Amino acid sequence: MNRKFETFALSILCGIAQAQTASTPPAIVEVGQATASKLAPLRWVPGSVVSRDDAKIASAEAGRLDFVAEVGTRVKAGERLAKLDDQALRLRREELLAELRRTEAKQALSKTQLDRLSKLEASSAIARSQLDEARANLETDGQTAARARAQLRQVEYDIAQADVRAPFSGIVTERFAQRGEYLQIGANIVHFVDTEHIEARVQAPLALADKIRPGMQVGMRKGPAEQDAIVRAVVPVGDERARQFELRVGVDPAFALVGSAVEVALPETAEAANAALTVPRDALVRRTDRTYVMRVSGDNKAEQVVVTLGTSSGELVEVRGALNVGDRLVVRGAERLSAGQSVAVRSGS
Repeated sequence: MNRKFETFALSILCGIAQAQTASTPPAIVEVGQATASKLAPLRWVPGSVVSRDDAKIASAEAGRLDFVAEVGTRVKAGERLAKLDDQALRLRREELLAELRRTEAKQALSKTQLDRLSKLEASSAIARSQLDEARANLETDGQTAARARAQLRQVEYDIAQADVRAPFSGIVTERFAQRGEYLQIGANIVHFVDTEHIEARVQAPLALADKIRPGMQVGMRKGPAEQDAIVRAVVPVGDERARQFELRVGVDPAFALVGSAVEVALPETAEAANAALTVPRDALVRRTDRTYVMRVSGDNKAEQVVVTLGTSSGELVEVRGALNVGDRLVVRGAERLSAGQSVAVRSGS
């Protein structure tokens, strides 16, 4: 009697579950297809993100530091990074200006005397030596004035150098001197880094050197995140001990920070390999113990298929598993699906 009751109760529960499932609306998804593509085998090599402009800004003048930008301050090209006390230089400029005015006045007097003597020469009222002496005085005064102008330009340049300006736009990452310190010429003031124009410095095996060229597209990853990148430059000189060469790959500032470790996928052959089963990268669902895709069956049911990853290129990833070319795979919404769940494919997918 009890067994009949249990069987009856179980059938009722199953009926309720089926009714609830039938009443649940299908999940809206977007799909892509499994395809056969030729992908070149890739080798992931490590790299480090660096700035294309990274400088330790030093003092071009000696003096007491009046101002230095705080760490973390963003400064545009031409804006002030630091300021040295230039009072002594300004006083020197005033002294040179006074000297230049005195010399120019003396030069003007010498010219007047020379003009007067030149008029008297025609009447033989003066000795030839007086005229020669007047010419020599004018020449000497001219040279003295020229030297004073050069000294004035030099001190004005020194005053400008006491106002330390950013050579490019960037951010202050470190201060080597504090306000009030006396600096000698060449002393480092701040570490200044451009965080917008960055790239990855990659050391790759020499065997790949003939496969890489500037302008080619490669894959880049930082942890689980991946994106495409462009090779900016290839340094065609290898290290005879490490048997490696260097290349520079552009990095989106939103993808990685300066100092980050990244990996770059470089082709191991010049041509693509044999056709392989590939799926869109967005179709992959990664878990700690497995990676799978959600396939949409003919009756619009979700099927979970575990796959093993292979070579990748752009948005396509080679996989091995129970898939066939043409299978419809969920590329939006797969994480929320469970096996057997009804789905509705969004139009346009």
